[in-house]
Amino acid sequence: MKKSIRVIVAMMVLLSVGTALFASGSQEGSGKYKIYLITMDQTDQHWVNVDAGCKKAAEELGGIDYKWMAPDVKDDAKQIEIINNAVAGGAQAILLAANGPTAVTSALKEAADAGVKIIYVDSPADFPAYQTLATDNKDAGKIAGEEMIKALAASGVTSGKIGIVNINAATASTVAREAGFREALAGSDFTILETQYSEGDAARSNDIAVNYITLGCVGIFGANEGCTVGTGNAIQEAGKNIIGVGFDKSDMILSLVKKGYIVATMAQNPDVMGYEGMKSAVKVLKGEDVGAKYVDTGVSVITKDKL
Repeated sequence: MKKSIRVIVAMMVLLSVGTALFASGSQEGSGKYKIYLITMDQTDQHWVNVDAGCKKAAEELGGIDYKWMAPDVKDDAKQIEIINNAVAGGAQAILLAANGPTAVTSALKEAADAGVKIIYVDSPADFPAYQTLATDNKDAGKIAGEEMIKALAASGVTSGKIGIVNINAATASTVAREAGFREALAGSDFTILETQYSEGDAARSNDIAVNYITLGCVGIFGANEGCTVGTGNAIQEAGKNIIGVGFDKSDMILSLVKKGYIVATMAQNPDVMGYEGMKSAVKVLKGEDVGAKYVDTGVSVITKDKL
């Protein structure tokens, strides 16, 4: 009897040790990688689509504890707080769309020092990352400018003032779009007015576009979803033949394109950013090579006749 008891106790000890080793072992043992998506806000449908791409990849890959976090509005301080919270919450990798190139760098350095792997989706910061998955924004902005010239010419307009509604002067992605747009119109007979900023808020963008219309602009460019929606709504309210060209694809923007208040919008592929970004994050966590440091996720032009 005593021998039997000793055998049972020994087996229990071995089982206990094995369980402890399993629990404290490798990532494969725990079965979960903690990966966070942190975007500029949770308002734009663009970010909802990035999240959808992340979710799809996470479900296909399995073994991922995924969470999307973002400020309620575009705000550097709020985004920094969320990055810090993700690190405190045990994030192993962060997919980040930086609100500005420099504001979050200190927070990212602290995250990297804690072992967190950084990958950029849509908009990078001035801090090293394993990969950036984004639209070639300058090229896309240039295409937007060419669409503006084409639409104005079709309306018989060859000169006049053009306004730009942008998020701010710091967000890398939209700054590049504006640069490309201005490049396309350089040397033309059109005058581009000083850019006005709305932080991507549709209501503020509307007010800015109304002001441009009052100043007699023949065309207005919206540099992101909120800017485009505000621009299209202002043109609709004005009831004038003003050419609106925008950026991003949402149900509201597609409605404005269908009605003719936005003649063309540059549609990104946010779902691809999220999907491929998630796969790259897992590769990094497994110690695998992600390949190219920059991945152009593409853009297409949506006009009324393409709907």
